[in-house]
Amino acid sequence: MSTAAGMALSNAALTTLTEEEELFRASVREFAEGEVRPRVEAMEHAAKLDPELIKQCFELGLMAIESPEEHGGAGSTIFNAIVAIEELARVDASISVFVDVHNTLVTNAFMKWGSDELKAKYMPQLASSRVGAYALSEAGSGSDAFALATKAADKGDHWELNGQKLWITNGNEAEIFIVFANINPEAGYKGITAFIVEKGFEGFTVGKKEDKLGIRASSTTELIFDGCKVPKENVLGEVGKGYKVSIETLNEGRIGIAAQMVGIAQGAYEAALKYTAEREQFGQAINSFQAVQFQLAEMAVEIEAARLLTYNAARLKDAGRSFLKEAAIAKLYTSRVAEKVSSKAIELFGGYGYVKDYPVEKFWRDSKIGSIYEGTSNMQLQTIAKLIMSGK
Repeated sequence: MSTAAGMALSNAALTTLTEEEELFRASVREFAEGEVRPRVEAMEHAAKLDPELIKQCFELGLMAIESPEEHGGAGSTIFNAIVAIEELARVDASISVFVDVHNTLVTNAFMKWGSDELKAKYMPQLASSRVGAYALSEAGSGSDAFALATKAADKGDHWELNGQKLWITNGNEAEIFIVFANINPEAGYKGITAFIVEKGFEGFTVGKKEDKLGIRASSTTELIFDGCKVPKENVLGEVGKGYKVSIETLNEGRIGIAAQMVGIAQGAYEAALKYTAEREQFGQAINSFQAVQFQLAEMAVEIEAARLLTYNAARLKDAGRSFLKEAAIAKLYTSRVAEKVSSKAIELFGGYGYVKDYPVEKFWRDSKIGSIYEGTSNMQLQTIAKLIMSGK
């Protein structure tokens, strides 16, 4: 077998689901259809996740997929995490990103960077009842993540944080926050440090919730630190090494966002497939027209390609292989596919696609965030280009 053929076989194998993974997918889909779908409309109107649904996510183990068993988790893989994220997004992107951030950003950061003491203290809480959030972005610090202005000062027996964070997913529900602040602004990114902040810490408040285009039930909030006191031991990783925590965690998080986009595209596609079989024009279902069939076929092709890119990135990460380029490619491509497929679904619905009585306009609104959060499309292109030019 040639080297090229061997690589193709290897990559194909990375995207095949085991029987156990298929059973896990089926269980998440059952939960999404039975518990999430009946609540989607009410959560969308209220712009808030149903507390009972949050409780069920913990009870079903969806908030601790990769967490080690000794800390109350399932001890599973990022692949299973992205399967869950995809299946939830197929029904509702808001509950999907809620689970996504908790698993791929917060839990993963603790697993990789937490001391034994911090893991023992916080990971069982994150596995059983307390929601996590990841606080990096600021008004002047988006794509340029290292331009953050939130500061941390050493007060001897504690750290003191001052500043603001914006666009923080899970802000209202979370009780445990990973917060990035600079202990030495003159040192630039080498002063950035990751801190664990609890909701009840003195000097910490959750600010306004953003009124968003999509993923409306997911809380996106401002965080305010006004002399916030953080215990000395609540540094995640090393002092001054927060930039490594942020970069490496977001690299993994992008696979989760890619899975969310695949789920959104799949949900929109299935809605369009069903509607075109029911809608009649000129005395026949519109899916009997070749023009419509071709559009559905194009959607199916795009979704399958997006899914395989995402699964490949997750398999590589689980195998301990380099996945940075693959994660960036997956996030970039899936965000485009989700927007394209959901937009085409609206067109196939015709006038009904443009009104909120039907589901596809929500899929389109939910898809738009994919090209923005956890690294814009331009930043993904920059990462891919840099790796290509370096010969990696």
